[in-house]
Amino acid sequence: MINSAQILDIINNYDNKNINIGVLGSHSALEVMDGAVDESIRTVCICQKGRETPYLRFKRLSDTVVILDKFIDIINPEIQKQLRNLNVLMIAHRSFSVYIGYDNIENEFLIPIFGNRYLLRAEERTAPKNQYYLLNKSKIKHPQLHKPQDISGPSIVKVQEAKRNLERAFFFVNSYDDYLKKTQTKIKNGLISKIDLESAIIEEYIIGTYFNFNFFYSPLKKDLEFLGIERRLQTNLNDFTTSLTAKQQLELNIELQNIEIGHTPASIRESMLEKVFELGDKFVNTVSQEYPPGLIGPFSLQSIVTKDLDIYVYDISFRVPGNPILSTTSPYTKYYYGTTFGVGRRIAMEIKEAISTDRIKDIVT
Repeated sequence: MINSAQILDIINNYDNKNINIGVLGSHSALEVMDGAVDESIRTVCICQKGRETPYLRFKRLSDTVVILDKFIDIINPEIQKQLRNLNVLMIAHRSFSVYIGYDNIENEFLIPIFGNRYLLRAEERTAPKNQYYLLNKSKIKHPQLHKPQDISGPSIVKVQEAKRNLERAFFFVNSYDDYLKKTQTKIKNGLISKIDLESAIIEEYIIGTYFNFNFFYSPLKKDLEFLGIERRLQTNLNDFTTSLTAKQQLELNIELQNIEIGHTPASIRESMLEKVFELGDKFVNTVSQEYPPGLIGPFSLQSIVTKDLDIYVYDISFRVPGNPILSTTSPYTKYYYGTTFGVGRRIAMEIKEAISTDRIKDIVT
């Protein structure tokens, strides 16, 4: 496993006047680079051949574009050397975790990562100290877990999609018989696999309003900031269920999926902010104990608020959540800083402060 001494040695050989923010060309790369440019920090975008167009077209954002045959080629020692020569601090997002893999990130990727590289694995529900473990430790409510034979009401099955590693083929069931019928159909149609189904998670379906609460923990300030809220647009779920009547939906009998495809902004009533901050504070304290050095930078608690105003956390992002809509719509960053911006710029601000105070070692692993 890569240790702090190795990363410190790399940082000590960096030219702090020429730091580059590096990001894989996927997921939230544009947001990350936009924030870096706003703070006058140079950027490096590592792209996969055939997927580089946005990062070449938005010319303001990428100072250097590295095009690889496959994302995983970033593990190649020569590519890593090239990135170290550019004084790269890497930003993790979901695509980085999926395409590079946790084992490679923890053991092979000798580039300083902004954030806690050892925490990324906790996002997977199969990890030993996963998000359920951390939520329980934090005494934060989350949907109850079921075994298939115990399903007795609306539940959601969370399983990896068979053909696309980045996507999760979530679907709803009401009973054990319903579960058997739908899983058999999805396996037959190639949407999921039997192997992935064995490690699937089944959660009770909580009825309420969905909010993704986006936070930023600053090790430099030792302070937690609430950056804002967004909601996800999902296909083929959202517009199918809102543009057709229930009768039409039943007649069509279309297999629904909830694949995230976009974002929409949201706010929450002011009296709920006490609970939101309490949620974030408790989670930060738990993670600092269970995954030293704890949370660094952005994370998201994807939540449901019920009619009783209880908050249930159903998913967690331990890295850039991928919500560019915050940069132009969140009032909460304006309350802190007098201007509206998103996660990408907040990361760049932290890096800029670390450079100026010679504390890069405190924000990377």
